[in-house]
Amino acid sequence: MAFRKKIRLGDLLVDKGLITSDQLKLALQEQKKLGRKLGSTLVELGMIDEDSILNLLSGQLSIPLIDLTNYPYNEEVVRTLSESIARRYRAIVLEDRANDYLVAMADPTDLYAVDEIQSKLSKPLSQAIVRENDLLETFDRVYRRTEEISALAEELGLELSAGSDDLSKLLQGEMTEAPVAKLLQSIFEDAVQVGASDIHIEPDKKVIRIRQRVDGILHEQVMKEIQIAPAVVVRLKLMANLNISEKRLPQDGRFSMVVSGREIDVRLSTMPVQHGESIVMRLLDQTKGALNIELLGMPPELLKRFRKNFHLPHGMILVTGPTGSGKTTSLYAALQELNKAESKIITVEDPVEYQLSRISQVQVNQKIGLNFASVLRSALRQDPDIIMIGEMRDAETVEIGVSAAMTGHLVLSTLHTNDTVSTATRLLDMGVEGYLLATTLRSIIAQRLIRRVCSKCAEDYSPDAFEGAWIREQLHIDSTRHGYKKGKGCLHCGFTGYSGRMGVYELLDMNAELAEALRRDDTQGFIEAADRAPGYQPLVHVAHGYAVKGLTTIDEVLKLAGESRSELVEEELELLELEPEI
Repeated sequence: MAFRKKIRLGDLLVDKGLITSDQLKLALQEQKKLGRKLGSTLVELGMIDEDSILNLLSGQLSIPLIDLTNYPYNEEVVRTLSESIARRYRAIVLEDRANDYLVAMADPTDLYAVDEIQSKLSKPLSQAIVRENDLLETFDRVYRRTEEISALAEELGLELSAGSDDLSKLLQGEMTEAPVAKLLQSIFEDAVQVGASDIHIEPDKKVIRIRQRVDGILHEQVMKEIQIAPAVVVRLKLMANLNISEKRLPQDGRFSMVVSGREIDVRLSTMPVQHGESIVMRLLDQTKGALNIELLGMPPELLKRFRKNFHLPHGMILVTGPTGSGKTTSLYAALQELNKAESKIITVEDPVEYQLSRISQVQVNQKIGLNFASVLRSALRQDPDIIMIGEMRDAETVEIGVSAAMTGHLVLSTLHTNDTVSTATRLLDMGVEGYLLATTLRSIIAQRLIRRVCSKCAEDYSPDAFEGAWIREQLHIDSTRHGYKKGKGCLHCGFTGYSGRMGVYELLDMNAELAEALRRDDTQGFIEAADRAPGYQPLVHVAHGYAVKGLTTIDEVLKLAGESRSELVEEELELLELEPEI
Protein backbone atom coordinates (compact mmCIF):
# COMPACT_ATOMS: atom_id res chain seq x y z
CA MET A 1 0.00 0.00 0.00
CA ALA A 2 1.14 3.55 -0.68
CA PHE A 3 1.13 4.76 2.96
CA ARG A 4 0.28 3.89 6.55
CA LYS A 5 0.61 7.27 8.20
CA LYS A 6 -2.60 8.86 9.48
CA ILE A 7 -3.18 12.23 7.84
CA ARG A 8 -5.13 14.92 9.66
CA LEU A 9 -7.04 16.57 6.82
CA GLY A 10 -7.94 19.72 8.75
CA ASP A 11 -4.35 20.48 9.73
CA LEU A 12 -3.18 19.79 6.19
CA LEU A 13 -5.71 22.21 4.72
CA VAL A 14 -4.68 24.93 7.20
CA ASP A 15 -0.98 24.33 6.49
CA LYS A 16 -1.60 24.72 2.76
CA GLY A 17 -3.60 27.92 3.30
CA LEU A 18 -6.81 26.49 1.83
CA ILE A 19 -8.82 27.25 5.00
CA THR A 20 -8.16 29.26 8.16
CA SER A 21 -7.83 27.97 11.73
CA ASP A 22 -11.13 29.64 12.62
CA GLN A 23 -12.87 27.92 9.72
CA LEU A 24 -11.44 24.57 10.87
CA LYS A 25 -12.76 25.12 14.40
CA LEU A 26 -16.22 25.97 13.11
CA ALA A 27 -16.18 22.98 10.76
CA LEU A 28 -15.14 20.62 13.58
CA GLN A 29 -18.04 21.90 15.69
CA GLU A 30 -20.49 21.35 12.83
CA GLN A 31 -18.97 17.94 12.14
CA LYS A 32 -19.88 16.79 15.64
CA LYS A 33 -23.47 17.97 15.16
CA LEU A 34 -23.90 16.46 11.70
CA GLY A 35 -21.93 13.26 12.29
CA ARG A 36 -20.22 13.52 8.89
CA LYS A 37 -16.63 13.41 7.73
CA LEU A 38 -14.68 16.66 7.97
CA GLY A 39 -14.21 16.97 4.20
CA SER A 40 -17.96 16.71 3.52
CA THR A 41 -18.66 19.23 6.29
CA LEU A 42 -16.18 21.75 4.86
CA VAL A 43 -17.71 21.41 1.38
CA GLU A 44 -21.25 21.75 2.72
CA LEU A 45 -20.32 24.91 4.63
CA GLY A 46 -18.89 26.38 1.42
CA MET A 47 -15.39 26.80 2.88
CA ILE A 48 -13.74 24.78 0.13
CA ASP A 49 -14.77 22.79 -2.95
CA GLU A 50 -14.44 19.02 -3.17
CA ASP A 51 -11.91 19.06 -6.03
CA SER A 52 -9.49 21.19 -3.99
CA ILE A 53 -9.55 18.61 -1.19
CA LEU A 54 -9.14 15.71 -3.59
CA ASN A 55 -6.24 17.33 -5.47
CA LEU A 56 -4.50 18.08 -2.18
CA LEU A 57 -4.86 14.49 -0.94
CA SER A 58 -3.80 13.11 -4.32
CA GLY A 59 -0.56 15.09 -4.19
CA GLN A 60 0.08 14.50 -0.50
CA LEU A 61 -0.44 10.73 -0.72
CA SER A 62 1.07 10.36 -4.21
CA ILE A 63 -1.99 8.51 -5.48
CA PRO A 64 -3.96 9.25 -8.68
CA LEU A 65 -7.21 11.24 -8.74
CA ILE A 66 -9.55 9.33 -11.05
CA ASP A 67 -12.63 10.64 -12.87
CA LEU A 68 -15.03 7.70 -12.64
CA THR A 69 -17.44 9.08 -15.23
CA ASN A 70 -14.94 8.38 -18.02
CA TYR A 71 -13.05 5.45 -16.51
CA PRO A 72 -13.30 2.13 -18.43
CA TYR A 73 -13.85 -0.14 -15.42
CA ASN A 74 -14.99 -3.75 -15.71
CA GLU A 75 -18.20 -4.48 -13.80
CA GLU A 76 -17.04 -8.00 -12.91
CA VAL A 77 -13.88 -6.55 -11.36
CA VAL A 78 -15.90 -3.96 -9.44
CA ARG A 79 -18.01 -6.77 -7.96
CA THR A 80 -14.87 -8.21 -6.38
CA LEU A 81 -16.10 -6.24 -3.36
CA SER A 82 -19.65 -6.93 -2.23
CA GLU A 83 -22.10 -4.04 -2.46
CA SER A 84 -22.41 -3.75 1.32
CA ILE A 85 -18.62 -3.45 1.81
CA ALA A 86 -18.23 -1.07 -1.14
CA ARG A 87 -20.96 1.26 0.08
CA ARG A 88 -19.91 1.10 3.73
CA TYR A 89 -16.31 2.08 3.06
CA ARG A 90 -16.94 4.14 -0.11
CA ALA A 91 -14.52 2.07 -2.16
CA ILE A 92 -14.49 0.54 -5.63
CA VAL A 93 -12.14 -2.00 -7.25
CA LEU A 94 -11.14 -0.59 -10.63
CA GLU A 95 -8.46 -3.00 -11.86
CA ASP A 96 -7.38 -6.56 -11.16
CA ARG A 97 -3.67 -6.35 -11.94
CA ALA A 98 -0.94 -8.99 -11.87
CA ASN A 99 0.30 -8.18 -8.38
CA ASP A 100 -2.43 -6.06 -6.82
CA TYR A 101 -5.87 -4.47 -7.07
CA LEU A 102 -6.37 -0.79 -7.88
CA VAL A 103 -8.93 0.43 -5.34
CA ALA A 104 -10.37 3.95 -5.48
CA MET A 105 -11.80 5.51 -2.31
CA ALA A 106 -13.63 8.68 -1.42
CA ASP A 107 -11.49 8.95 1.73
CA PRO A 108 -8.14 7.16 1.30
CA THR A 109 -6.98 8.46 4.71
CA ASP A 110 -9.41 6.14 6.52
CA LEU A 111 -6.92 3.46 7.62
CA TYR A 112 -9.59 1.32 9.27
CA ALA A 113 -11.51 1.15 5.98
CA VAL A 114 -8.31 0.32 4.09
CA ASP A 115 -7.57 -2.59 6.45
CA GLU A 116 -11.14 -3.93 6.19
CA ILE A 117 -11.08 -3.77 2.39
CA GLN A 118 -7.66 -5.45 2.26
CA SER A 119 -9.00 -8.32 4.37
CA LYS A 120 -11.62 -9.01 1.66
CA LEU A 121 -9.12 -9.10 -1.21
CA SER A 122 -6.76 -11.88 -2.25
CA LYS A 123 -3.98 -9.53 -3.34
CA PRO A 124 -2.51 -6.25 -2.00
CA LEU A 125 -4.29 -3.05 -2.93
CA SER A 126 -3.01 0.16 -4.47
CA GLN A 127 -5.03 3.28 -3.83
CA ALA A 128 -6.62 6.01 -5.88
CA ILE A 129 -9.05 8.77 -4.93
CA VAL A 130 -12.43 9.62 -6.50
CA ARG A 131 -15.33 12.03 -5.98
CA GLU A 132 -17.89 10.60 -3.58
CA ASN A 133 -20.94 11.53 -5.69
CA ASP A 134 -19.42 9.85 -8.76
CA LEU A 135 -18.70 6.80 -6.62
CA LEU A 136 -22.29 6.53 -5.37
CA GLU A 137 -23.68 6.92 -8.90
CA THR A 138 -21.34 4.18 -10.09
CA PHE A 139 -22.57 1.89 -7.31
CA ASP A 140 -26.15 2.42 -8.49
CA ARG A 141 -25.18 1.44 -12.03
CA VAL A 142 -22.94 -1.54 -11.22
CA TYR A 143 -24.74 -3.11 -8.29
CA ARG A 144 -28.00 -3.43 -10.20
CA ARG A 145 -30.34 -6.19 -9.13
CA THR A 146 -30.71 -7.74 -12.57
CA GLU A 147 -28.80 -10.89 -11.57
CA GLU A 148 -30.66 -11.06 -8.28
CA ILE A 149 -33.98 -10.71 -10.10
CA SER A 150 -33.02 -13.46 -12.53
CA ALA A 151 -31.96 -15.75 -9.68
CA LEU A 152 -35.18 -15.13 -7.75
CA ALA A 153 -37.26 -15.70 -10.89
CA GLU A 154 -35.46 -19.00 -11.44
CA GLU A 155 -36.02 -20.01 -7.80
CA LEU A 156 -39.71 -19.14 -8.01
CA GLY A 157 -40.00 -21.00 -11.31
CA LEU A 158 -38.54 -24.15 -9.74
CA GLU A 159 -40.90 -23.95 -6.76
CA LEU A 160 -43.88 -23.48 -9.06
CA SER A 161 -42.80 -26.46 -11.17
CA ALA A 162 -42.34 -28.61 -8.07
CA GLY A 163 -45.64 -27.63 -6.44
CA SER A 164 -47.78 -26.04 -9.10
CA ASP A 165 -50.94 -27.28 -7.41
CA ASP A 166 -50.24 -25.20 -4.29
CA LEU A 167 -49.87 -21.64 -5.59
CA SER A 168 -51.54 -20.17 -2.47
CA LYS A 169 -48.57 -21.13 -0.27
CA LEU A 170 -46.20 -19.24 -2.53
CA LEU A 171 -48.35 -16.12 -2.26
CA GLN A 172 -48.52 -16.07 1.52
CA GLY A 173 -46.11 -14.44 3.94
CA GLU A 174 -44.62 -11.03 4.48
CA MET A 175 -42.84 -8.99 1.84
CA THR A 176 -39.48 -10.52 2.81
CA GLU A 177 -40.56 -14.18 3.00
CA ALA A 178 -42.73 -15.45 0.14
CA PRO A 179 -40.64 -16.26 -2.99
CA VAL A 180 -42.81 -14.13 -5.27
CA ALA A 181 -42.69 -11.31 -2.73
CA LYS A 182 -38.88 -11.43 -2.65
CA LEU A 183 -38.83 -11.16 -6.43
CA LEU A 184 -41.17 -8.15 -6.43
CA GLN A 185 -39.23 -6.44 -3.65
CA SER A 186 -36.04 -6.81 -5.70
CA ILE A 187 -37.78 -5.45 -8.81
CA PHE A 188 -39.04 -2.40 -6.89
CA GLU A 189 -35.66 -1.75 -5.26
CA ASP A 190 -33.91 -1.90 -8.63
CA ALA A 191 -36.46 0.50 -10.16
CA VAL A 192 -36.13 3.02 -7.32
CA GLN A 193 -32.33 2.77 -7.46
CA VAL A 194 -32.20 3.81 -11.13
CA GLY A 195 -34.98 6.43 -10.80
CA ALA A 196 -37.56 4.60 -12.92
CA SER A 197 -40.97 6.24 -13.25
CA ASP A 198 -42.79 3.08 -14.43
CA ILE A 199 -42.42 -0.69 -14.28
CA HIS A 200 -43.92 -2.88 -17.03
CA ILE A 201 -44.37 -6.63 -16.49
CA GLU A 202 -45.33 -8.28 -19.77
CA PRO A 203 -45.83 -12.02 -20.40
CA ASP A 204 -44.93 -13.23 -23.89
CA LYS A 205 -45.23 -16.67 -25.47
CA LYS A 206 -41.98 -18.05 -24.06
CA VAL A 207 -40.57 -15.28 -21.82
CA ILE A 208 -41.62 -12.65 -19.32
CA ARG A 209 -40.33 -9.12 -19.83
CA ILE A 210 -39.66 -6.56 -17.11
CA ARG A 211 -39.21 -3.07 -18.50
CA GLN A 212 -38.40 0.10 -16.56
CA ARG A 213 -38.95 3.60 -17.90
CA VAL A 214 -35.97 5.81 -17.05
CA ASP A 215 -35.86 9.38 -18.41
CA GLY A 216 -38.77 8.49 -20.67
CA ILE A 217 -37.03 5.48 -22.28
CA LEU A 218 -37.85 1.82 -21.54
CA HIS A 219 -35.04 -0.56 -20.50
CA GLU A 220 -35.77 -4.27 -20.77
CA GLN A 221 -34.85 -7.41 -18.85
CA VAL A 222 -36.04 -10.73 -20.29
CA MET A 223 -36.53 -13.89 -18.22
CA LYS A 224 -37.33 -17.32 -19.60
CA GLU A 225 -39.41 -18.39 -16.55
CA ILE A 226 -42.76 -17.61 -18.17
CA GLN A 227 -44.51 -19.85 -15.61
CA ILE A 228 -43.96 -17.25 -12.86
CA ALA A 229 -46.17 -14.64 -14.58
CA PRO A 230 -49.50 -15.74 -12.98
CA ALA A 231 -47.95 -15.76 -9.48
CA VAL A 232 -46.52 -12.25 -9.97
CA VAL A 233 -49.84 -10.90 -11.29
CA VAL A 234 -51.86 -12.46 -8.45
CA ARG A 235 -49.48 -11.13 -5.79
CA LEU A 236 -49.67 -7.61 -7.21
CA LYS A 237 -53.46 -7.79 -7.44
CA LEU A 238 -53.63 -8.82 -3.78
CA MET A 239 -51.41 -5.88 -2.81
CA ALA A 240 -53.72 -3.51 -4.74
CA ASN A 241 -56.94 -5.12 -3.40
CA LEU A 242 -58.06 -6.17 -6.88
CA ASN A 243 -60.17 -9.15 -7.92
CA ILE A 244 -57.69 -12.00 -8.49
CA SER A 245 -60.28 -14.18 -10.20
CA GLU A 246 -61.03 -11.56 -12.88
CA LYS A 247 -58.63 -12.08 -15.77
CA ARG A 248 -60.79 -10.97 -18.68
CA LEU A 249 -61.20 -7.27 -17.85
CA PRO A 250 -58.69 -4.48 -17.11
CA GLN A 251 -58.41 -3.37 -13.49
CA ASP A 252 -56.85 -0.37 -11.75
CA GLY A 253 -55.64 -0.07 -8.19
CA ARG A 254 -52.94 1.33 -5.96
CA PHE A 255 -50.86 0.48 -2.91
CA SER A 256 -48.04 1.98 -0.88
CA MET A 257 -44.78 0.43 0.24
CA VAL A 258 -41.40 1.43 1.66
CA VAL A 259 -38.50 0.79 -0.74
CA SER A 260 -34.91 1.59 0.27
CA GLY A 261 -36.18 3.94 2.98
CA ARG A 262 -38.56 5.79 0.63
CA GLU A 263 -42.33 5.74 0.81
CA ILE A 264 -43.48 4.79 -2.69
CA ASP A 265 -47.07 5.07 -3.88
CA VAL A 266 -47.72 2.58 -6.69
CA ARG A 267 -50.53 3.03 -9.25
CA LEU A 268 -51.22 -0.29 -10.88
CA SER A 269 -53.04 -1.12 -14.10
CA THR A 270 -53.76 -4.61 -15.43
CA MET A 271 -54.79 -5.53 -18.95
CA PRO A 272 -55.60 -8.94 -20.49
CA VAL A 273 -53.23 -9.70 -23.37
CA GLN A 274 -52.64 -12.70 -25.62
CA HIS A 275 -50.41 -14.60 -23.20
CA GLY A 276 -51.85 -13.58 -19.82
CA GLU A 277 -52.15 -10.20 -18.10
CA SER A 278 -49.88 -7.20 -18.60
CA ILE A 279 -49.08 -5.06 -15.54
CA VAL A 280 -47.95 -1.43 -15.62
CA MET A 281 -47.06 0.39 -12.40
CA ARG A 282 -46.42 4.11 -11.99
CA LEU A 283 -44.06 4.85 -9.08
CA LEU A 284 -44.65 8.03 -7.11
CA ASP A 285 -42.10 8.94 -4.45
CA GLN A 286 -44.17 10.38 -1.59
CA THR A 287 -41.07 11.29 0.44
CA LYS A 288 -40.32 14.09 -2.04
CA GLY A 289 -43.65 15.78 -1.31
CA ALA A 290 -45.17 18.34 -3.65
CA LEU A 291 -42.72 20.01 -5.98
CA ASN A 292 -41.67 23.58 -5.34
CA ILE A 293 -42.68 25.72 -8.31
CA GLU A 294 -39.17 27.18 -8.45
CA LEU A 295 -37.89 23.67 -9.29
CA LEU A 296 -40.06 23.14 -12.38
CA GLY A 297 -37.31 24.52 -14.59
CA MET A 298 -39.36 27.31 -16.16
CA PRO A 299 -37.39 30.30 -17.45
CA PRO A 300 -37.65 33.19 -14.94
CA GLU A 301 -39.82 35.44 -17.15
CA LEU A 302 -42.23 32.61 -18.01
CA LEU A 303 -42.42 31.54 -14.35
CA LYS A 304 -43.25 35.10 -13.37
CA ARG A 305 -46.16 35.15 -15.84
CA PHE A 306 -47.39 31.69 -14.83
CA ARG A 307 -47.29 32.65 -11.14
CA LYS A 308 -49.16 35.89 -11.82
CA ASN A 309 -51.92 33.96 -13.59
CA PHE A 310 -52.59 31.35 -10.92
CA HIS A 311 -52.68 34.03 -8.24
CA LEU A 312 -55.66 35.66 -9.97
CA PRO A 313 -58.88 35.57 -7.90
CA HIS A 314 -60.94 33.86 -10.62
CA GLY A 315 -60.80 32.51 -14.15
CA MET A 316 -59.52 29.36 -15.83
CA ILE A 317 -55.91 28.24 -16.29
CA LEU A 318 -55.17 25.17 -18.41
CA VAL A 319 -52.03 23.03 -18.57
CA THR A 320 -51.82 20.88 -21.70
CA GLY A 321 -49.67 18.15 -23.16
CA PRO A 322 -49.62 14.39 -23.76
CA THR A 323 -49.54 11.75 -21.02
CA GLY A 324 -46.27 11.84 -19.10
CA SER A 325 -45.41 15.45 -19.96
CA GLY A 326 -45.55 16.66 -16.34
CA LYS A 327 -48.92 18.48 -16.42
CA THR A 328 -50.03 17.22 -13.01
CA THR A 329 -46.65 18.06 -11.51
CA SER A 330 -47.02 21.69 -12.64
CA LEU A 331 -50.52 21.90 -11.16
CA TYR A 332 -49.42 20.38 -7.85
CA ALA A 333 -46.56 22.89 -7.67
CA ALA A 334 -49.03 25.73 -8.19
CA LEU A 335 -51.42 24.27 -5.57
CA GLN A 336 -48.59 23.96 -3.08
CA GLU A 337 -47.97 27.70 -3.37
CA LEU A 338 -51.69 28.54 -3.24
CA ASN A 339 -52.25 26.28 -0.21
CA LYS A 340 -52.87 28.90 2.49
CA ALA A 341 -55.14 28.87 5.52
CA GLU A 342 -57.35 31.57 4.00
CA SER A 343 -58.13 29.61 0.81
CA LYS A 344 -60.45 26.63 0.42
CA ILE A 345 -59.04 24.30 -2.27
CA ILE A 346 -60.83 21.27 -3.68
CA THR A 347 -59.31 18.90 -6.24
CA VAL A 348 -61.14 16.34 -8.37
CA GLU A 349 -58.68 13.73 -9.63
CA ASP A 350 -58.44 10.31 -11.23
CA PRO A 351 -56.39 9.18 -9.42
CA VAL A 352 -55.14 11.34 -6.53
CA GLU A 353 -51.38 11.26 -7.10
CA TYR A 354 -49.95 13.17 -4.14
CA GLN A 355 -51.70 13.79 -0.84
CA LEU A 356 -51.65 17.44 0.21
CA SER A 357 -52.59 18.61 3.70
CA ARG A 358 -55.39 21.18 4.07
CA ILE A 359 -56.62 20.47 0.53
CA SER A 360 -59.83 18.48 0.00
CA GLN A 361 -58.91 15.88 -2.61
CA VAL A 362 -61.64 13.76 -4.20
CA GLN A 363 -60.96 10.51 -6.04
CA VAL A 364 -63.22 9.94 -9.05
CA ASN A 365 -64.94 6.53 -9.07
CA GLN A 366 -66.78 5.83 -12.32
CA LYS A 367 -68.16 2.49 -11.05
CA ILE A 368 -70.44 4.20 -8.54
CA GLY A 369 -71.25 7.22 -10.71
CA LEU A 370 -68.75 9.50 -9.00
CA ASN A 371 -67.45 11.15 -12.17
CA PHE A 372 -65.82 14.52 -12.72
CA ALA A 373 -69.10 16.30 -13.46
CA SER A 374 -70.98 14.97 -10.40
CA VAL A 375 -68.09 15.72 -8.05
CA LEU A 376 -67.72 19.22 -9.47
CA ARG A 377 -71.39 20.01 -8.83
CA SER A 378 -70.99 18.96 -5.20
CA ALA A 379 -67.65 20.75 -4.89
CA LEU A 380 -69.23 24.06 -5.86
CA ARG A 381 -71.57 23.70 -2.87
CA GLN A 382 -68.54 23.34 -0.56
CA ASP A 383 -67.68 27.06 -0.79
CA PRO A 384 -64.30 26.65 -2.55
CA ASP A 385 -62.00 29.46 -3.63
CA ILE A 386 -59.90 27.27 -5.92
CA ILE A 387 -60.84 24.12 -7.82
CA MET A 388 -58.39 21.80 -9.54
CA ILE A 389 -59.87 19.40 -12.11
CA GLY A 390 -57.49 16.53 -12.91
CA GLU A 391 -58.54 16.44 -16.54
CA MET A 392 -61.28 17.94 -18.71
CA ARG A 393 -62.41 14.82 -20.54
CA ASP A 394 -65.91 15.69 -21.74
CA ALA A 395 -68.18 18.61 -22.61
CA GLU A 396 -70.12 18.39 -19.34
CA THR A 397 -66.97 18.73 -17.22
CA VAL A 398 -65.76 21.64 -19.35
CA GLU A 399 -69.13 23.36 -19.05
CA ILE A 400 -69.16 23.10 -15.24
CA GLY A 401 -65.53 24.25 -15.06
CA VAL A 402 -66.28 27.32 -17.20
CA SER A 403 -69.34 28.11 -15.08
CA ALA A 404 -67.24 27.86 -11.92
CA ALA A 405 -64.65 30.23 -13.38
CA MET A 406 -67.43 32.71 -14.25
CA THR A 407 -68.84 32.66 -10.72
CA GLY A 408 -65.73 33.82 -8.90
CA HIS A 409 -63.63 30.65 -8.63
CA LEU A 410 -60.11 30.01 -9.82
CA VAL A 411 -60.18 26.82 -11.89
CA LEU A 412 -57.02 24.87 -12.74
CA SER A 413 -57.16 21.89 -15.08
CA THR A 414 -55.40 19.85 -17.76
CA LEU A 415 -56.29 18.97 -21.33
CA HIS A 416 -54.72 16.51 -23.79
CA THR A 417 -53.76 18.83 -26.64
CA ASN A 418 -50.45 19.40 -28.41
CA ASP A 419 -50.03 23.13 -27.89
CA THR A 420 -51.67 26.23 -26.47
CA VAL A 421 -53.32 27.38 -29.69
CA SER A 422 -55.06 24.06 -30.40
CA THR A 423 -56.39 24.04 -26.82
CA ALA A 424 -58.77 26.91 -27.41
CA THR A 425 -59.88 25.30 -30.70
CA ARG A 426 -60.50 22.01 -28.88
CA LEU A 427 -62.68 23.73 -26.28
CA LEU A 428 -64.75 25.33 -29.00
CA ASP A 429 -65.15 21.93 -30.66
CA MET A 430 -66.36 20.52 -27.34
CA GLY A 431 -69.28 22.93 -27.45
CA VAL A 432 -68.11 25.78 -25.22
CA GLU A 433 -69.47 29.11 -26.41
CA GLY A 434 -66.72 31.42 -27.63
CA TYR A 435 -67.94 34.37 -25.58
CA LEU A 436 -67.78 32.25 -22.39
CA LEU A 437 -64.19 31.22 -23.15
CA ALA A 438 -63.25 34.82 -23.88
CA THR A 439 -64.61 35.80 -20.45
CA THR A 440 -63.11 33.00 -18.34
CA LEU A 441 -59.88 31.76 -19.94
CA ARG A 442 -56.83 33.48 -18.44
CA SER A 443 -53.87 31.52 -19.77
CA ILE A 444 -52.84 28.22 -21.36
CA ILE A 445 -49.53 26.52 -20.81
CA ALA A 446 -48.33 23.61 -22.96
CA GLN A 447 -45.39 21.50 -21.89
CA ARG A 448 -43.16 18.55 -22.74
CA LEU A 449 -40.29 16.69 -21.11
CA ILE A 450 -37.15 16.29 -23.20
CA ARG A 451 -33.89 14.56 -22.35
CA ARG A 452 -30.84 16.51 -21.22
CA VAL A 453 -27.44 16.04 -22.81
CA CYS A 454 -25.12 14.23 -20.41
CA SER A 455 -22.80 16.90 -19.03
CA LYS A 456 -20.00 14.36 -18.53
CA CYS A 457 -19.65 13.31 -22.17
CA ALA A 458 -21.15 16.22 -24.12
CA GLU A 459 -19.20 17.21 -27.21
CA ASP A 460 -19.69 19.67 -30.06
CA TYR A 461 -22.08 18.53 -32.76
CA SER A 462 -22.83 19.84 -36.24
CA PRO A 463 -26.30 19.08 -37.66
CA ASP A 464 -26.22 16.86 -40.73
CA ALA A 465 -27.74 17.95 -44.05
CA PHE A 466 -31.22 16.72 -43.22
CA GLU A 467 -31.31 18.30 -39.74
CA GLY A 468 -29.93 21.55 -41.12
CA ALA A 469 -32.59 21.59 -43.85
CA TRP A 470 -35.36 21.00 -41.31
CA ILE A 471 -34.13 23.75 -39.02
CA ARG A 472 -33.89 26.12 -41.96
CA GLU A 473 -37.29 25.25 -43.45
CA GLN A 474 -39.36 24.87 -40.28
CA LEU A 475 -37.72 27.30 -37.85
CA HIS A 476 -36.25 29.73 -40.40
CA ILE A 477 -32.90 29.56 -38.60
CA ASP A 478 -29.43 29.06 -40.05
CA SER A 479 -28.10 26.09 -38.05
CA THR A 480 -24.50 26.79 -39.14
CA ARG A 481 -24.50 29.93 -36.99
CA HIS A 482 -25.08 28.01 -33.77
CA GLY A 483 -23.18 25.49 -31.70
CA TYR A 484 -24.91 22.28 -30.65
CA LYS A 485 -23.99 19.44 -28.30
CA LYS A 486 -24.48 15.68 -28.28
CA GLY A 487 -23.42 13.12 -25.69
CA LYS A 488 -21.03 10.50 -27.02
CA GLY A 489 -22.07 8.10 -24.24
CA CYS A 490 -20.25 7.34 -21.00
CA LEU A 491 -20.57 5.35 -17.79
CA HIS A 492 -22.37 8.25 -16.11
CA CYS A 493 -25.28 8.14 -18.58
CA GLY A 494 -25.24 4.42 -19.29
CA PHE A 495 -23.82 5.18 -22.76
CA THR A 496 -27.06 6.85 -23.87
CA GLY A 497 -25.64 10.37 -24.18
CA TYR A 498 -28.46 11.69 -21.98
CA SER A 499 -28.85 12.18 -18.25
CA GLY A 500 -32.12 13.42 -16.77
CA ARG A 501 -34.94 15.40 -18.34
CA MET A 502 -36.06 19.01 -18.46
CA GLY A 503 -39.34 20.78 -19.07
CA VAL A 504 -40.11 22.76 -22.22
CA TYR A 505 -42.94 25.27 -21.82
CA GLU A 506 -45.13 27.36 -24.11
CA LEU A 507 -47.28 29.98 -22.38
CA LEU A 508 -50.10 31.93 -24.00
CA ASP A 509 -51.67 34.73 -21.94
CA MET A 510 -55.07 35.91 -23.04
CA ASN A 511 -55.30 39.47 -24.32
CA ALA A 512 -57.99 41.61 -25.96
CA GLU A 513 -57.17 40.43 -29.50
CA LEU A 514 -57.27 36.74 -28.54
CA ALA A 515 -60.50 37.21 -26.56
CA GLU A 516 -62.15 38.96 -29.51
CA ALA A 517 -61.21 36.07 -31.83
CA LEU A 518 -62.80 33.62 -29.38
CA ARG A 519 -65.99 35.68 -29.20
CA ARG A 520 -66.29 35.40 -32.98
CA ASP A 521 -65.44 31.65 -32.90
CA ASP A 522 -62.65 32.61 -35.31
CA THR A 523 -60.06 29.84 -34.92
CA GLN A 524 -57.81 31.12 -37.70
CA GLY A 525 -57.92 34.60 -36.23
CA PHE A 526 -57.03 33.13 -32.84
CA ILE A 527 -53.98 31.38 -34.32
CA GLU A 528 -52.80 34.57 -36.00
CA ALA A 529 -53.39 36.61 -32.84
CA ALA A 530 -51.39 34.06 -30.80
CA ASP A 531 -48.38 34.54 -33.10
CA ARG A 532 -48.50 38.25 -32.29
CA ALA A 533 -49.07 37.80 -28.54
CA PRO A 534 -46.31 39.27 -26.32
CA GLY A 535 -43.97 36.62 -24.92
CA TYR A 536 -45.47 33.78 -26.96
CA GLN A 537 -42.95 31.29 -28.32
CA PRO A 538 -43.93 27.86 -29.74
CA LEU A 539 -42.63 24.73 -28.00
CA VAL A 540 -40.34 23.68 -30.82
CA HIS A 541 -38.65 27.09 -30.85
CA VAL A 542 -38.13 26.90 -27.08
CA ALA A 543 -36.66 23.40 -27.43
CA HIS A 544 -34.34 24.57 -30.21
CA GLY A 545 -33.19 27.37 -27.93
CA TYR A 546 -32.18 24.75 -25.36
CA ALA A 547 -30.35 22.82 -28.09
CA VAL A 548 -28.42 25.98 -29.02
CA LYS A 549 -27.38 26.29 -25.35
CA GLY A 550 -26.14 22.70 -25.40
CA LEU A 551 -28.76 21.47 -22.93
CA THR A 552 -30.47 19.04 -25.32
CA THR A 553 -29.94 17.65 -28.81
CA ILE A 554 -31.38 18.24 -32.25
CA ASP A 555 -32.79 14.69 -32.07
CA GLU A 556 -34.92 15.68 -29.06
CA VAL A 557 -36.13 18.82 -30.87
CA LEU A 558 -37.19 16.69 -33.84
CA LYS A 559 -39.02 14.23 -31.58
CA LEU A 560 -40.90 17.08 -29.92
CA ALA A 561 -41.87 18.40 -33.33
CA GLY A 562 -43.14 14.93 -34.29
CA GLU A 563 -40.58 14.53 -37.05
CA SER A 564 -38.57 11.39 -37.86
CA ARG A 565 -35.30 10.99 -39.71
CA SER A 566 -36.96 8.89 -42.44
CA GLU A 567 -39.44 11.71 -43.05
CA LEU A 568 -36.58 14.21 -43.25
CA VAL A 569 -34.80 12.04 -45.80
CA GLU A 570 -37.93 11.81 -47.96
CA GLU A 571 -38.52 15.57 -47.76
CA GLU A 572 -34.90 16.27 -48.73
CA LEU A 573 -35.14 13.89 -51.67
CA GLU A 574 -38.31 15.61 -52.82
CA LEU A 575 -36.51 18.95 -52.66
CA LEU A 576 -33.79 17.47 -54.87
CA GLU A 577 -36.47 16.02 -57.18
CA LEU A 578 -35.07 12.55 -56.66
CA GLU A 579 -36.87 9.29 -56.04
CA PRO A 580 -35.87 7.44 -52.85
CA GLU A 581 -34.02 4.17 -53.48
CA ILE A 582 -35.95 1.01 -52.62
